[in-house]
Amino acid sequence: MDATTTTARGDAANAVRLDTRPDDTTATAAATNTADDSSSNSTTAWAPPEVTPKQVTYATWVCFFAWALAVYDFILFGTLLPRLGDHFQWTAAEQARLNTWVTLGTGLVAFGIGPIVDRLGRRKGIIIAVCGAAICSGLTAVAGWVVGATAGLGFVLLVLVRSLAGLGYAEQTINATYLTELFAVVHTHPAATRRRGFIYALVQGGWPIGAVLTAVLVAVLYPLGESWFGAGGGWSLSFLFAMFPAVVIVILGRRLVETPQFLTARRIADLHSAGRSADARQLAAAHGVAAEAGKGTGLGEMFSGESLRPLLSLGLAFMLNWFAIVIFTVLGTSVLGGSGGTPGKGVDFSNALQVLIVSNLAGFLGYVFHGWLGDRIGRRNTVALGWMVGGLAFWAMLQAPEGDFWRIVPLYSLGLFFLMGPYAAVLFLIGESFPSRIRATAGAFIGALGQLGAIVAGIGITHTLSTGADWVQAALYWGALPCLLSGGLMWLVPHVDPRTLK
Repeated sequence: MDATTTTARGDAANAVRLDTRPDDTTATAAATNTADDSSSNSTTAWAPPEVTPKQVTYATWVCFFAWALAVYDFILFGTLLPRLGDHFQWTAAEQARLNTWVTLGTGLVAFGIGPIVDRLGRRKGIIIAVCGAAICSGLTAVAGWVVGATAGLGFVLLVLVRSLAGLGYAEQTINATYLTELFAVVHTHPAATRRRGFIYALVQGGWPIGAVLTAVLVAVLYPLGESWFGAGGGWSLSFLFAMFPAVVIVILGRRLVETPQFLTARRIADLHSAGRSADARQLAAAHGVAAEAGKGTGLGEMFSGESLRPLLSLGLAFMLNWFAIVIFTVLGTSVLGGSGGTPGKGVDFSNALQVLIVSNLAGFLGYVFHGWLGDRIGRRNTVALGWMVGGLAFWAMLQAPEGDFWRIVPLYSLGLFFLMGPYAAVLFLIGESFPSRIRATAGAFIGALGQLGAIVAGIGITHTLSTGADWVQAALYWGALPCLLSGGLMWLVPHVDPRTLK
């Protein structure tokens, strides 16, 4: 990643006015409150601290590891849910109900963090998300013990605790917001501009890495915990372990620099609050942002003006695509081999690790490819084409003869490549589609719609199977077709030229 960040400081200076020390935000704020601050000259002369390529490289690595560890906690619960079910003797229906409530809570928490990030800053948002994931992991182990003592109360407590996983899930949209703004400041040379999406694709690659890390650590920690602490010790140790790497990320996160865009918006907000609207408008004009920047954040601005179209189109596409995520990644083994007495495609992956390796390898390669392609043909076009091709690949896989391994598995892998890969482009596109003052709020809202899509898909799949349909039909109705439609909806999203992002 270091090679991608080498660009002249003069380019960074052209993106924003940079005339103060990199980390001296406090000194900058103090300087702006001196006696001559009331003059127009002092207002327009204000500039946020300088951001250097080295700081952006550091931030990119921190975001990568933060996302990989957030994914570890997020995936861990789904991985261990069957083990928890066996330990507490939950029926399949009870496990499904628990997962539905947890998914709903995750979506609500993920949305709630957006306005906080727009108010407190991107740097603090990353730290909050990582801390939330760590606390969620630790409390999950505690809640599990409570379940054993008081089943009803413990069940509710477990739902509340696991809802905090929404902070970890929101890490991806916070990262996208943060890196979108930093890249726009530093990667301003034409050659560097064409690599923004590719760099972010490597950061988003923390998802498959975190998923594989989860499988490996569970394989090691679960039997170790069972031997040390007896029944229930395996999943408790797995969740407790997830707390400690997050502490390292929090420590590293303290050295992150805040984005100039956020600091500028906060400065303009302070001027508005002080009744100096004329100075606020003058400062906004000097930095090339909207005159109303900094007046506040909230749902109202998202659902109005130029933000309405990208919000609705991206949100609906994101929600529909999560139908396919559920059926082809979460329930991929059931589609391929069948489960619960309902037949699938007749391809038995007896070792779940095989499916994990295939899906996450396809996902990682897809991230890199779509990140690279988005820099060249536009992220909106890349996501639209990718999801439509993915839907067609899954449709072809479902039409293949039952048990035909060499036709089904390659088409399944191809579908995952075009299903998961575009997320590297769409998340960065979300960051580019909204003004800085509501960027995190809009991103969190769209991300939360993904969790809503997961709930609707789960209900739809259950209903379809209950009517006598098999997994192939369920995957067609709730996976392949929604994937294709989500790509079609992406054409409604306004095209954004990354070179124009301020």
